[in-house]
Amino acid sequence: MSDTPQVAKAALWMTGAIASFSTMAVAGRLVQAELDTFELMFYRSLVGVALVLAVGGMAGTLGQISRRRMRLQLIRNVSHFAGQNLWFYAIAAIPLAQVFALEFTAPLWVTLLAPLLVGERLTPTRAFAAAVGFAGILIVARPDPANLQPGAIAAMAAAIGFAGSALFTKRLTRTETITCILFWLTVMQAGFGLICAGIDGDIARPSAAVWPALVVIGCAGLFAHFCLTSALSIAPAGIVMPLDFLRLPVIAVVGMALYGEPLEMLVFIGGAVIFGANVINLRAERRPR
Repeated sequence: MSDTPQVAKAALWMTGAIASFSTMAVAGRLVQAELDTFELMFYRSLVGVALVLAVGGMAGTLGQISRRRMRLQLIRNVSHFAGQNLWFYAIAAIPLAQVFALEFTAPLWVTLLAPLLVGERLTPTRAFAAAVGFAGILIVARPDPANLQPGAIAAMAAAIGFAGSALFTKRLTRTETITCILFWLTVMQAGFGLICAGIDGDIARPSAAVWPALVVIGCAGLFAHFCLTSALSIAPAGIVMPLDFLRLPVIAVVGMALYGEPLEMLVFIGGAVIFGANVINLRAERRPR
């Protein structure tokens, strides 16, 4: 009973995370009426730089920014930039619920990539969880030549990008502070976005109607991860994960209400299978060695 207040606080933080992720998806669709994903990432990152400097300045943490592990920062941010671009492409190409369901495979990709990138062992339980998660992917994506869309492939690839970002972030947090990581995240991705958007010599300028949506994307992205981190800091992942899964039905209702997207039962079934695979993986991690 003594843990009940902490669980309630975690649930409140996760409500903020779910609202932020859903808001970012809707705003991302709106912005892409004028901007491609590279331009979107460039302007969004500029908003992020301003936010990090403002919050870091008020908190007095800007002095924590260092250039000690720039190679690892670069690799981490390339992975995240690729994943985020693919995610923004996917939300404009396929139903939002399908994107979110496939995004939940990121922890499973972490399991598969960890032996290659950080030297962690792939245990039989982890391998089984990955296999179950792959079955969920097949249910959600339905890889038939007549049904498999580029947006679904982009969503799956985005999850791989997020998984790589998570693994390298884990290594960075051993020596670097959150302010340092977020500063280089936003600065580097602004540079990546500028290069990729300007490679054709034409960078679109957002209209006055689009700028509010860009600000919303920048704020919602940072706030979503802040809420998720805060929830994990006060409650076990076994409690936070089921709350995070509520993003799927919430975004499905949002997609239906705003865009007339159908509520597909296979997406929910596949999402539940992917969620089950994550639970198997999580319980294996918590089991005493």
